[in-house]
Amino acid sequence: MRCAVGCGHLTGRVDSGYGIDGVRGDVAHPTNRGLACSRGIDETQNPDGEWLTRPYVRQEGELRRTTWDVALSRVVDEFRDVLDRDRHGLAVLGSGQQTNEAAYALGKLARGGFGTRHYDANTTLCMASAVAAYNDAFGSDAPPPTYDDIGDAATHVVWGANPAVAHPVLFRWVVESATEDGSRLIVVDPVETRTAEQGDRHVAPDPGTDLALARAVLARAIERGEVDEAFVEEATTGFEAVRESLPDPATAAATAGVSLATVDALADAFGDPTLVYWGMGVNQSVQGTDTAGALIDLCLATGNMGPGSGPFSLTGQANSMGTRVCSSKGSWPGMRSFEDPAERRTIAEAWGVSVERLPDDSGPGPVGICEAIDGGPVEAVWAVATNPAAGLPDASAARDRLRETFLVVQDAFHTDTTELADVVLPAATWGESDGTAMNMERRVSRVRPASDLAPAVRTDLDVITAVGEAIAPGLFPETEPAAVFDELAALTAGTAADLSGVSYDRLREERAVRWPAPSAKSEGGYRYHDGGGWSFRTPSGRARFSTGTHGEAPEPTDESYPLVLTTGREPDGYNTGVRSRDGEADPAVVARVNPATIERSSDGTRTEGEASESASESSDPVGETAIEPGAIARLVSRRGSISVRVTADTAVPTGTVWLPIHNGATNDLTLAATDPRSNEPNYKQCAVALAPTAAEVAAEEPRRTKPTADD
Repeated sequence: MRCAVGCGHLTGRVDSGYGIDGVRGDVAHPTNRGLACSRGIDETQNPDGEWLTRPYVRQEGELRRTTWDVALSRVVDEFRDVLDRDRHGLAVLGSGQQTNEAAYALGKLARGGFGTRHYDANTTLCMASAVAAYNDAFGSDAPPPTYDDIGDAATHVVWGANPAVAHPVLFRWVVESATEDGSRLIVVDPVETRTAEQGDRHVAPDPGTDLALARAVLARAIERGEVDEAFVEEATTGFEAVRESLPDPATAAATAGVSLATVDALADAFGDPTLVYWGMGVNQSVQGTDTAGALIDLCLATGNMGPGSGPFSLTGQANSMGTRVCSSKGSWPGMRSFEDPAERRTIAEAWGVSVERLPDDSGPGPVGICEAIDGGPVEAVWAVATNPAAGLPDASAARDRLRETFLVVQDAFHTDTTELADVVLPAATWGESDGTAMNMERRVSRVRPASDLAPAVRTDLDVITAVGEAIAPGLFPETEPAAVFDELAALTAGTAADLSGVSYDRLREERAVRWPAPSAKSEGGYRYHDGGGWSFRTPSGRARFSTGTHGEAPEPTDESYPLVLTTGREPDGYNTGVRSRDGEADPAVVARVNPATIERSSDGTRTEGEASESASESSDPVGETAIEPGAIARLVSRRGSISVRVTADTAVPTGTVWLPIHNGATNDLTLAATDPRSNEPNYKQCAVALAPTAAEVAAEEPRRTKPTADD
């Protein structure tokens, strides 16, 4: 389970000791039927990174090895003290790297045991904008299509995503479908990605203008009379409002930096049965929800709903969908609404807590949680299978804040965040855990351990329920994975994400089941269409159009910061790189830059002595020494400065710098602005400057070091 495609893998045990020996695709698994990618195999069998094998407690400024009893006693005592002062003073950060059972238990403890609003499960950093857009349009989260629809689509539009790199098994299906007679692949991305290289057409809007482009396409389709009037009349509401809000197509095309002919070509695509896939290039924006909503609007207006068509957001982490359904992050289990008092009562009764114990809202997201450390109320942070010290935008500020808290980190590997921790708890990873996971097409798969645990390592579920029993006795009457799943599944009965017909016994036979599955024989397919008509989970039963309009970038370029930074995935990258980046690798981040941008950035007129080594020291970071491809340079934003190794790449547009999102140093530069609806950060565009750097800076030691361990 390396990504949200949800491939089934078969793994072998090592002859002696702990670990696994051999990984291959499972031919009997209904998702991938034996297919597997190199990353999925390599990172399961031979992950890089430094494993955690014992608990640590910080003493006299250093992390020292200790016992589980000492570590958990410290955690429980500190958490109790904070909760006694303010239940919202304890923040919890979960992850799409947990099983459904662990994600459910962590959310149950955070919301029902601690009662904190300062809880998030990491998907807010990648999928929250798609979640909000789906809820706006359909009254329910998760994509309507499934993998079964890929082969039936005539046109595949990949918008702000790079599945050739991030989801290679899924992309194989897309390419196979797109190469059939009468089919095509269109890629919308400022960068000529590996996905774009294989497309029939690459549309390259200016960074941050996706919403303007999507609105131009819809406006043009309406002008040309290409709206599916029958579908709009039968199954939607709000079309006239969106029609009135649309810009002039030519003006919007100019805003996006494309021609009107390009807009027409995109509008033509929606005349076929079309699947629209999108990813972080859309979601990770201050207008992520509006842009995702605009892509859904294109499907609604052109009748691209139903088998072989529709809006399909591509999820990143292995169990991101599971955290959406199970973890009580943005909704209660089963996607029950936080705003509905009846749903709150249902959850409170099921958990045996008072309604008043549950927080009133779903919280401010990870960025807001981190900001709540300044001046309170957050005094303690528990990070489970996530690395906020590297993964949050404006990461150096995040690290400064985390240092001010009592920080507990539960992970399988040493990370940037363990270096700051007061207590480190060694947890199991995939291949060592028992439970289930959920892929991006809503399919639940069984996860079994292929290895015993090392003596001092515990599963996430074990640790969570142990803390829960100490602080909220009775909250977890059952702690075994199968029993926890049964509790979760029963709680979803009758909801949009009904798992009540799924069980470990059923998964043993079928390997994976797609929800909604309200009975032991049922399985979900394309959502909202039952063959006789459309029924959406909105009050009217109709899908709703949105009316978002293009806005300016949260941080425009200027003379001092003339370039736009964007971020993306690498073929061998994994989250913040803790298990996919060799510790001996080049400490400088590889920056892909157009040759024309390199030349322009080398034409500075100031001396190196006049250029600051930190963005905070000067508003003008550019020096005069020439920048050579392959050399070390300095990339500076208003928040920080990092060393980069410049690579000339014509696939990156002029005026843009591309950095890998997996390298922890990248987020020292990114902006902490968020989408007002989803709380998702704007990782994709901020203003930067590329400057030469002195030789002694180029030879600096790696920015981060491993925790010390007292043997």
